[in-house]
Amino acid sequence: MTKDLKIGDKAPAFAMPTDSDGKISLKNLKGQTVVLYFYPKDLTPGCTKQAIAFSKHIKAFDKAGAVVIGTSKDPVNRHDKFKEKHSLSIILASDEDSHVSEDYGVWVEKNMYGRKFMGVERSTFLIDAAGVIHQIWRKVKVNGHAEEVLTAVQAL
Repeated sequence: MTKDLKIGDKAPAFAMPTDSDGKISLKNLKGQTVVLYFYPKDLTPGCTKQAIAFSKHIKAFDKAGAVVIGTSKDPVNRHDKFKEKHSLSIILASDEDSHVSEDYGVWVEKNMYGRKFMGVERSTFLIDAAGVIHQIWRKVKVNGHAEEVLTAVQAL
């Protein structure tokens, strides 16, 4: 069942393992702005381009008080390889069981070449310091997206 989150909704709680044997949870980020973006798969062209774009602007996100978390179903060891190969400076969280993707309504039926399958819809959620969803981007196109999100963060 897909959740239909809207701007102004309380962001669903999450706790996930991250690259470098870390852990991250919304509860521990209370009081900070959170950019939670979902992407299909590590080491693929679009996902790599997106992660590099967010990493390129990490200092500006930090200055604006925002934590950037890229989330996919990939296991932590794959995130570590992804980060190392592309010198990524963002946090990569692992949602192997799809619970967080389901809670955010991004685990959806996809259709490619006539074949239907379940997968992650490339989406980004901007969560304010109070834990409320401030902005939602669905079916994200990678080009210019990190910059658009940064502009929204800076406007908070």
